[in-house]
Amino acid sequence: MTDTTADAAADMTPAASPRRVHAFRDDALGYDDATALAERIRTGEVSPTELVEAAIDRCAAVDPVLGALVHTDFDRARRRASWVEDSRLSGPLSGVPSAFKDAVRVEGLPMTLGSSAIPARPALHDGPYAPLFRATGLIPVGTTAMPPFGWTAATERQGGLVTRNPWDTDRTSGGSSGGSAALVAAGALPIAHANDGGGSIRIPAAVTGLVGFKPSRGRHPDEKFAANMPIPIISQSVVTRSVRDTVVFLTAFETGYRPVGVPPLGSVAPAPDRRLRIGLVEHSPAGEPTDPATLAVLRETAERLAALGHEIVPTHAPVPASFREDFIAYWGLLALATSSGGRSTFSPEFDAGRLDPFTIGLAGMARRGLPTLPLHLYRLYRTRRRFDSAFGDLDVYLNPVVNHETPEVGYLDADLPYETHLERVSDWVTFTPLQNIAGSPAVSLPTGRAPDGLPIGVHLSARIGHDRLLLELASEYEAAYPFARIWE
Repeated sequence: MTDTTADAAADMTPAASPRRVHAFRDDALGYDDATALAERIRTGEVSPTELVEAAIDRCAAVDPVLGALVHTDFDRARRRASWVEDSRLSGPLSGVPSAFKDAVRVEGLPMTLGSSAIPARPALHDGPYAPLFRATGLIPVGTTAMPPFGWTAATERQGGLVTRNPWDTDRTSGGSSGGSAALVAAGALPIAHANDGGGSIRIPAAVTGLVGFKPSRGRHPDEKFAANMPIPIISQSVVTRSVRDTVVFLTAFETGYRPVGVPPLGSVAPAPDRRLRIGLVEHSPAGEPTDPATLAVLRETAERLAALGHEIVPTHAPVPASFREDFIAYWGLLALATSSGGRSTFSPEFDAGRLDPFTIGLAGMARRGLPTLPLHLYRLYRTRRRFDSAFGDLDVYLNPVVNHETPEVGYLDADLPYETHLERVSDWVTFTPLQNIAGSPAVSLPTGRAPDGLPIGVHLSARIGHDRLLLELASEYEAAYPFARIWE
């Protein structure tokens, strides 16, 4: 970061710490969430063009520090903003600037999945998800960074390319949707696309102070390469600064796409219509025990939920003892399929010689473990089938998102030796993969902070298809205990 860039960022931000970077100011975007911005467009207070220009200016101010944008699409965003104005569209998010994660095909933009092995060639056409995302009225200004293939929980790529946390630029913004999370947390964008195959929405949201909702499987379509997985685990969604923005996006999305296998979200009330039994899980059976700062935030959140009238029931995670081993084996299978089938899956120019050490290591592990793979898959399928019944008389589980505070940049560096990387990420990410295997909804809420001021998120999950219940509980909590803001 040059002095000029640092000075430019500092001029825009009232932050007290030199490592805290944000773009909130009194321009067209102001301090509003996406829902409020859409309402201001409808009343004529601001125009989509003004919002898009403000987003472009904010990205230009903070991205040299954060490293969150990988491809810009500013001119097309400007044209789309003008078209929205001329058409006088009035959808729930029409004219609000946003961004795609570098994980879906967008006509005219490269999709590299954060990997040097995939050539940065503009896509000739959209994948199944991009047009539905734009149909909500959002205007993407570019694509955001992710680690190679989304395998890990920090947005760091080969060659020292790093996406930093706006709350403290010495820390990671999480992964794999860390680019989207960094821009939304910093105020450059009010809302951005994210997706989740093992915690990739919820972890970045937790460490950057955002709402990160992973919907039930079937609520959104998959990209082709994800739909062909033996056990589909990826869910598409957004990261936001408010629960209502997440609700508005999900309901707007359903005007153009009917969910498969789960009920439509429908109308989300401001609170559940009954008091809930919430299972409190403090420690994961995988990895180290939850650290004191994370545990303190979790317990305070539980106390607040109890104060709202919900019943808190201490319990254990509904995870079989073999789950960690099974998920890592499946992770390896996906890496092996990626490395060996990249030319047919992604591009004829896919270059396996440019794969990162972690992908190579996962693939090698899978190749050595092929004889035991059927057992791992069988146990994962069984976990999926039995997930709902594991709730018993509980409605929701409450647990940490990750089991220790946000690590520094480099902790999950893309050039780390495979063994070191695997040990670190599997010890930190011990709670979130279960919902990907189960296909169930889960949300990260920024309910507290560490002693150093960084956000800490908690994780709420429900049975498959019970997305509405989870969002109503999240809405009730946010109304009673508003989330901290980076500018405060």
